[in-house]
Amino acid sequence: MSATDKAKNKVEDLAGKAKEKLGQVTGDHSTENEGKADQAKSDVKDAGEKVKDAFKH
Repeated sequence: MSATDKAKNKVEDLAGKAKEKLGQVTGDHSTENEGKADQAKSDVKDAGEKVKDAFKH
């Protein structure tokens, strides 16, 4: 996994966590769920990058 991809995924994960917390604090379940979805997307991208790396070696 390239460092750039890893950094982008981490930023997306952190943004998702922030959005989730904001939704919890404000009681906005839609924003909270969007944050959870952003985190899940980041996890899937990380997994995909790890699979690519495994086949490169």
